Amino acid sequence: MAEDLKLLRTWSSPYALRVVHALKIKGLDDVWKQPPLLPQDPHEKAMARFWAEFGDDNVMPSTWRVFVSQGKNQEEAIGPFTENLKFLEEQLTGKSFFGGEAIGYIDLAFGWMGNLISILEEIIDLKLVDAEKFPLLSAWMNKFSDDPVIKECWPPRDKMVEKFKAMREPYLKRAP
Repeated sequence: MAEDLKLLRTWSSPYALRVVHALKIKGLDDVWKQPPLLPQDPHEKAMARFWAEFGDDNVMPSTWRVFVSQGKNQEEAIGPFTENLKFLEEQLTGKSFFGGEAIGYIDLAFGWMGNLISILEEIIDLKLVDAEKFPLLSAWMNKFSDDPVIKECWPPRDKMVEKFKAMREPYLKRAP
C-alpha cells in the first residue's frame, strides 16, 4: 500500500523551502528523469554543488551579518556581502537562471533571496540588492519569485517580517 510522503519543516525556513520548491517543480529526480535539477555533466554538476555551498557558506552568512548589525558594524558587513553578490551577478551573465533557461539546483539553493532579501530590506530600511548595481541578480530574483510554483510556496510576508524583526532584536541589544 502506497503512503503519502510528508515533509516536516518550519514554515519560514529557507532551507526547508528548497525542498518544497524542488518537489513542487520537478518531483524526485529518481522518478522523473527529465529535466533534472542537477546537470548531467559531472563537471557542471560539481560546479552546481560548489555554488550551492558558496551560498550556504558565504552569501547567507554575509547577508545575516548585514541584517543583524547597525551603524559602523553594518557598514563593515556590507563589503563582504557586496563582494558575494558580484560573484552571483557574474554567474547570471547570458542566462535567465543560474543553470540556463529553467529553474535548477543552484536557483533553489539561492531561492531564499527571492523572498527574504526584500523582507530584510524592509526591516533594516536599506537596499541590499540594487537593480542598478546588480541588474542580472535583481532580474533573477524577480523571475524566480514570480514563477507560479515558487510563488505559491512562499510563507506569508507579514508573518516573515514579524518573525525576522523579532530575530533581529536580540542582536541589536547586544551590539556595542
